Amino acid sequence: MVADAYAEKHGADFQPWQNLGEYARISVSGKTVFLVKPMTYMNLSGQLVCALARFYKIPASHWLICFDDMSLNLGDIRLRAQGSAGGQKGMKNIIELSGTDKIARLRLGIGPKPERFDAADFVLSRFSKEQLPLLQKAVVKAAEALDLYLSEGLEKAMNRFN
Repeated sequence: MVADAYAEKHGADFQPWQNLGEYARISVSGKTVFLVKPMTYMNLSGQLVCALARFYKIPASHWLICFDDMSLNLGDIRLRAQGSAGGQKGMKNIIELSGTDKIARLRLGIGPKPERFDAADFVLSRFSKEQLPLLQKAVVKAAEALDLYLSEGLEKAMNRFN
């Protein structure tokens, strides 16, 4: 959702990439930016991310991975410079395939997970009508964080949005 919103804001269209997903290439703050949307199973997100990064010679130190996080309340966002996958299987795959956990990430809260839900069922469930406005605000906030990250760096974005 964040990639779609950011692409729309910049008038970009997504193109397919090796049957693994889609990407859009835009220019922001004088930088070439790739918005990447894996279309594999979430646990295999690293296949597209790493293949595209190898092709375009983009080091992991220049990546910002955006993903949902059920340990954060719905609508909250958090930026981090590096760390473990924190139970997020797509991020775990990206770390494994890239060989480093020194990858910046933007986590978008979708939690908390209700007790009665299995984690996999929860992340695959649809948002309720009541949750959608909060989710939309979070997507806008995440896009703003991405703008600040690209223009002034991760530390400034973390200071403002965390």
